Amino acid sequence: MAREIRDKLVEELVDLLQKRDGERQAIVLQDFPDPDAISCAFAYRTIAEAFGIESDILYAGRISHQENIALIHLLGIDLLWWDRDKPIPRGRYQSAVCVDNQGTTSALTELIEAAEVPFLVVIDHHADQERLHPVFMDVRPAIGSCAAILSYYLAEGALPLKMAKPEHRKLATALMHGIVSDTGSMIHASALDFASAAYLQPFVYPDMLVEILHQQRSHKVMEVIQVALANRIVRENFCFSGVGYLRADERDAIPQAADFLLTEETVHTVVVYGIVINADGDETIHGSLRTTKNTLSPDVFLKEVLGRSEDGGYYGGGKAMAGGFEIRLGFLSGHDDSELASIKWETFDRKIRRKFFAKIGIDEEG
Repeated sequence: MAREIRDKLVEELVDLLQKRDGERQAIVLQDFPDPDAISCAFAYRTIAEAFGIESDILYAGRISHQENIALIHLLGIDLLWWDRDKPIPRGRYQSAVCVDNQGTTSALTELIEAAEVPFLVVIDHHADQERLHPVFMDVRPAIGSCAAILSYYLAEGALPLKMAKPEHRKLATALMHGIVSDTGSMIHASALDFASAAYLQPFVYPDMLVEILHQQRSHKVMEVIQVALANRIVRENFCFSGVGYLRADERDAIPQAADFLLTEETVHTVVVYGIVINADGDETIHGSLRTTKNTLSPDVFLKEVLGRSEDGGYYGGGKAMAGGFEIRLGFLSGHDDSELASIKWETFDRKIRRKFFAKIGIDEEG
């Protein structure tokens, strides 16, 4: 396939894809994919198709954020939900790809490995999680969005966009949304984010982008924000808030509440967390960190506060200005009566606060 490649790293990826003609790949997203992840998966799949590679975009959690739903529906992006309790059949995929994650935030990673599917490509903008060792790895923590990296691949010759192709314009619209959303409307954008946005701009459907970006908050999200406001504790410019129990389809209210609390004057860092209950009764503590403090690394901060699980993976991680964490409750999960559920929440709420308070060196009682 004749094309002008202007970057050595892009040339390496193209050479790798050319050798995979006829394969079927699994593009693995984090359990709760955001616009950056969804747009990157869309981009990688479009690039791979040009080399004769079929692929499925897989996730194991929920998509509930209003913008994410609008992005998928308006642009016609096909995602495949996979039950984390269902094995992946051997031979279904010849290789696997991670975009905007490194396998640590997806329940599918172990299923992929159990099916003996090798991880071929990892493209991410979070700090190295030391979990996967693919053939091709492009991890750039200094970049504001993973979508900027995929857009760079397009611009440098992996698949030049063409105005006459509606699918290319939809891809550009998705990637622009990924860049804008993950950089705080370009406030935390790097030079590559700006350059990639400039490349995409002529191809974007502006009306469609506006419609995606201006989705109203649901009633449940507003309720969670109200709870987060009522429960917030502010110490030394840090704000911590536990929002209690949420269903899996309400999980995206946690980062939205964190974004809202960050607008309070004098606060530079926010941590919002809650216990998310899946349909099968499994419970996981989900948390989101947001910060405007340039000297605070969310990735390092969360790793130091929460440490590692028994399997060696970190409970939390992040990128510039944002991070998240997941802690599965395991044996303590289950449908409890209201009194026991209240005791369990109060226990974990206090434990989490103490860990963060100890990290920033203040007494819990203030």
